[in-house]
Amino acid sequence: MADTYDLIVLGSGPGGYVSAIRAAQLGLKTAIVEREKLGGICLNWGCIPTKALLRTSEVYHYITHADAYGLSVEKPSFDLAKVTERSRKVAGQLNAGVKGLMKKNKVTVVEGVGAITGKGKLEVTSGSGKVQLEAKHIIVATGARARDLPFAKADGDRIWTYRHAMVPPAMPTELLVIGSGAIGVEFASFYSDMGAKVTIVEMLDRIVPVEDAEISEFMTKALTKQGMTILTGAGVEKLDVAKDGVTASIKGKDGKVTTTRFSHVIVAVGIVPNTENIGLEALGVKTDRGHIVVDGFGRTNVEGIYAIGDVTGPPWLAHKASHEGIVCVEALAGKNPHPFETWNIPGCTYARPQIASVGLTEAKAKDAGHKVKVGKFPFIGNGKAIALGEAEGFIKTVFDETTGELLGAHMIGAEVTELIQGYVIARQLETTEEELMHTVFAHPTLSEMMHESVLGAYGRALHF
Repeated sequence: MADTYDLIVLGSGPGGYVSAIRAAQLGLKTAIVEREKLGGICLNWGCIPTKALLRTSEVYHYITHADAYGLSVEKPSFDLAKVTERSRKVAGQLNAGVKGLMKKNKVTVVEGVGAITGKGKLEVTSGSGKVQLEAKHIIVATGARARDLPFAKADGDRIWTYRHAMVPPAMPTELLVIGSGAIGVEFASFYSDMGAKVTIVEMLDRIVPVEDAEISEFMTKALTKQGMTILTGAGVEKLDVAKDGVTASIKGKDGKVTTTRFSHVIVAVGIVPNTENIGLEALGVKTDRGHIVVDGFGRTNVEGIYAIGDVTGPPWLAHKASHEGIVCVEALAGKNPHPFETWNIPGCTYARPQIASVGLTEAKAKDAGHKVKVGKFPFIGNGKAIALGEAEGFIKTVFDETTGELLGAHMIGAEVTELIQGYVIARQLETTEEELMHTVFAHPTLSEMMHESVLGAYGRALHF
């Protein structure tokens, strides 16, 4: 006989487990199904452990540049195994935290591979056999996986996905990173700071292509200054793998193909949604290029089946999945949430320097018909940034000239991934330029640059 619930969540990433918690808070009897570890890719193999690695490389960078702070450090070095071990311990600690949250909220955890077998029915297969579950509502939150190159699949030895790059068997000496989105640039930054010679190949005409063009330009200069080779408008046509390395055939902007030898390759060319073999086809759930089609409340075209997170399309971000899950659960529980929208989802890249943004780029704002006012303020004009030894970067704000609406904000530099939330809140509250200009920012802080950028859009910058 099947175990019966009000809601079953298939997948326990940041969208899935948050959905389960919110459902339990609303009084729904809830189960969550997970085939690997609670917390999903983000917590175990993505957002969290990569930040642990990047923190290590940041500290190592400061140690190797201690003289700039009047300090002396002799012969700094690192133990790659211990670096990896710290990252895994961080992930393990948070995995245990999610287990605790499930227990606290009385969410039933079912371990195994889940598949929807009919309306309101789900079967879970594990080493101990099969379990039948039933529920009025089923949320699909199965996430996504790294996309392989068709001509060179990742082997974990010389060709890596992000998962391999987090537990490296050896330190790369010459590293090729294919793709310059957040994942590619973050790993490029980590391995470069740890001593690898890094080359980034991007098919489009600029790196971090979803960002504002000025951010991309600054990032290119910063990474080049750090010693990286940046190849844009280029593509990898072939990878020849040997025991001691990889030979890459790279077609450049000019159409010429060159071959270069690397010790390792990281493939960061996007993701594939995990929508296969979970019963969607038999139920007739509508998909678009593999992603499940949903409305603003996570509802699919099939009654009782919902979807959230990476399986529903971009932006592929943990915080998007969590909020999407909350909206979905509140709606199916009979509440009246606002439909989920992506207009105010911040994006962050935790490389060195960091990138953070929200809303429209300057170009997209103009394309949308806005007459804009743009403000920019450099880190070099901020006392706290100079005191920190982090004087490279800038903050850019884009306003509608007529209404004063903050259309977008774009940052590059130290700690901007923490600063961006100020602009996200401002946009959520529909704050105008006048209200931002009248807001008092503490001194000395990096956040003062946010104020100055707004002032700069209206010709009132005080410190530059």
